[in-house]
Amino acid sequence: MQYSNESLSQELVALAKGDLSVRSELVADGSLGFQGYHPRMEAVHKDNAARLAAIIDQYGWPGLTLVGKEGAWAAWLIAQHSIGNPPFMRRCLSLLKQATSDGEAIPWQVAMLEDRIRMYEGKPQIYGTQFQPDKNGQLNPYQIENPESVNDRRLAVGLNTIEERTAELRAQSASENIPTPPDLEEQYEKWLYSAGWRVAS
Repeated sequence: MQYSNESLSQELVALAKGDLSVRSELVADGSLGFQGYHPRMEAVHKDNAARLAAIIDQYGWPGLTLVGKEGAWAAWLIAQHSIGNPPFMRRCLSLLKQATSDGEAIPWQVAMLEDRIRMYEGKPQIYGTQFQPDKNGQLNPYQIENPESVNDRRLAVGLNTIEERTAELRAQSASENIPTPPDLEEQYEKWLYSAGWRVAS
């Protein structure tokens, strides 16, 4: 597919690949799951989100016509990982929804971003894309709204079934062997409030 801004596409892809590369390093040295949100990972996510925000201010959402499939994927990944900035993540979801209805983005990307935001806000997810480890480290889907019809919703946006995805993620988790801290829930709860996803009543 032809698209108009090759250099911007390459920049976005480089940022996204840098994010995944840092994650791989932290998985390899065993430090990713220890003590919550790894400071190095957090710094990458923060810097990438700031750059994506500047790109959005200049061009609007970087969709398929502007940056092609790979560039649009990279923009979505950066948004998906901007978890320390709730207002920006919500803004990205709104822009991504509009881009999808204009044919400029891919529906499953909206599904994943919407589910992640809902999970952090403490609401049931819609598409079953977000998973959490139980106390034994076994991954399970986070709470789903109307779970009996989740596969219909998943297939409609181009995702595989919840059963297939659960098997995939558990296999990936087993191969990565990321440690689950004993106080994971406590750490997670603390982070949700510090990041601004939850507000003390």
